[in-house]
Amino acid sequence: MSNEKIPYKIYLSEDELPKQWYNVRADMKKKPAPLLNPATLKPVTPEELSAVFCDELVKQELDETTPYIDIPEEILGFYKMYRPSPLVRAYCLEKALGTPAKIYYKFEGNNTSGSHKLNSAIAQAYYAKKQGLTGVTTETGAGQWGTALSMACSYFDLDCKVYMVKVSYEQKPFRREVMRTYGASVTPSPSMTTEVGRKILEEFPDTNGSLGCAISEAVEAATSNDGYRYVLGSVLSQVLLHQTVIGLETKTAMDKYGIKPDIIIGCAGGGSNLGGLIAPFMGEKLRGEADYRIIAVEPASCPSLTRGVYAYDFCDTGKVCPLQKMYTLGSGFMPSANHAGGLRYHGMSAILSELYDQKLMEAVSVEQTAVFEAAQKFARVEGILPAPESSHAIKTAIDEALKCKETGEEKTILFGLTGTGYFDMYAYAAYNDGKMGDYIPSDEELKKATDKLPHID
Repeated sequence: MSNEKIPYKIYLSEDELPKQWYNVRADMKKKPAPLLNPATLKPVTPEELSAVFCDELVKQELDETTPYIDIPEEILGFYKMYRPSPLVRAYCLEKALGTPAKIYYKFEGNNTSGSHKLNSAIAQAYYAKKQGLTGVTTETGAGQWGTALSMACSYFDLDCKVYMVKVSYEQKPFRREVMRTYGASVTPSPSMTTEVGRKILEEFPDTNGSLGCAISEAVEAATSNDGYRYVLGSVLSQVLLHQTVIGLETKTAMDKYGIKPDIIIGCAGGGSNLGGLIAPFMGEKLRGEADYRIIAVEPASCPSLTRGVYAYDFCDTGKVCPLQKMYTLGSGFMPSANHAGGLRYHGMSAILSELYDQKLMEAVSVEQTAVFEAAQKFARVEGILPAPESSHAIKTAIDEALKCKETGEEKTILFGLTGTGYFDMYAYAAYNDGKMGDYIPSDEELKKATDKLPHID
């Protein structure tokens, strides 16, 4: 079908909604390294993980061989409230840039949580309810994951305890209130309510917090309360699995119109949205069926892929979670208080880290003010105010489209618009008032954190 006939928005029918999640690890010849028990430094067992995570999620976390996993009917029913989400041809942005490139974005902000996070939140809440648990604990950076999980827990009548990174707790009060509206308790992290929080505050009394800190507190809260388990909004393989509904829908929509992306772009913090978007395309690449250029975009203030070390590291600052081999800045790295709160994790998904190490994808880092410049440009022509996290992908998509303008190449660019920025107005105000700055950690700062990585053969 010719590109002239492609609509502005491509919607799939309910019948075309994916019925299975895709496990990209099944097609990886070299698998991600196993999670390690922090006490024994041996591969973690299902029994050990079950003390922290729901039983079914443990199975999904450790499954490296099953290519497709059925989505339960209850989850499919919930998905139908907001899925399939639209694939949008950015005609107005193309015109504004004067580029021959064709730009598409998968929009995941068309639900109350405002982001893609609901795709995994409802799955994790479902498995917790099925197991007969009382509630779950979690961390949240920008608040999108906490918002999504509070909604999902409300749907299944589960208690939800959220530890929100302190800087985001202060910068994004309205996300906090959405969580509370859905019944969640929200605590700024690090806090005095947990042993690990008190230790972190003793060492870093003026810290703005980090996702690593919040994870440690949430895990402690889960393991010290009967009937609770911990759930995570990114990084883990189970989360990337649930998020593959994004990529599966996208590929179905593109195949329907005979579209093949040359470049696929996503913002990268822990890896959930990027991993979900690229999964079926990466599967084709791994199987030798097609090739794509895939770009992860991260903030220059927290550059785990572009400046990190590929090594085993703790997934949390308190060093109570399993160790994961990943590109990391060190679990003790305290990122600056940037406005892309969801992209402030010290490490990257083990799956994406392994794919990056095999040079099957690229990574770039971008500065905050340039990201907001791109966000403003996008908002003015496409009519959606993007989340700061998503705007990292927008920035790189614009850069690639402008390269096409210079060369005259008609490449097809796909990026993930992970959510909206209507709760991020303090960030937009800082940009509009000229008060936003760019912080890039020095080599010395990064070395100080990575020098403390655990020594594992």
